Amino acid sequence: MAVRTHFESKNEIGVFAKLTNSYCLASIGGSEIFYSTFESELADTVPVVHASLAACRIIGRMCAGNKKGLLVPNSTQDQELQHLRNALPDSVKVQRVEERLSALGNVVACNDYVALVHPDLDRETEEIIADTLGVEVFRQTIAGNVLVGSYCVLNNRGALVHPNTSIVDQEELSSLLQVPLVAGTVNCGSPLIGGGLVVNDWCAFTGLDTTATELAVIESVFRLNEAEPSKITQEMRATLIEGMS
Repeated sequence: MAVRTHFESKNEIGVFAKLTNSYCLASIGGSEIFYSTFESELADTVPVVHASLAACRIIGRMCAGNKKGLLVPNSTQDQELQHLRNALPDSVKVQRVEERLSALGNVVACNDYVALVHPDLDRETEEIIADTLGVEVFRQTIAGNVLVGSYCVLNNRGALVHPNTSIVDQEELSSLLQVPLVAGTVNCGSPLIGGGLVVNDWCAFTGLDTTATELAVIESVFRLNEAEPSKITQEMRATLIEGMS
């Protein structure tokens, strides 16, 4: 299911929210419609947490995360960090990162298994990403752009990348990520996929300007129509129990 919404008349949903299979962060200060859109779709399956990072509302660009962990910039205030740790599920590791490229959402694109990162990211940050998120990390560019988090969004079933990504690059990325991959746009032709879209394995939110064709591509590549949250949650629990036994 892909849902169109906006944050104070802005269509850049990926700037003001972060969505994973175990939590959703929504920026403070938005309209009630913004929160209720997320809560009506997600409340039965994952917590929707109102948050700020480093006293900023652009939380989707400031952090990177998946179902296992959340990475926040070093400028995150102590009370913000404490709020996140209290509000998120106990299984989610919240980690501050000392990194020059502090807008982590712009420089990291990840699902629950793989992360694509900016080629100039610190080695130490790369290790923290691998450890906290439990992923394999690859330094990459998308259509020549180093801001992989701005030009790529992925879940565990598919990925959407910058429209100018060549077929050769698409094939290489698809084999790295081990998911099908499509080059496309959001918000009526915007290549800033990460700024205009958040997605997990059963739900996506994008800006009001996103066309019916773009929505159809989003639902298709991320296989949202096949996904039932209860089924996915059961699969996760089964994997978790298997891992613990």
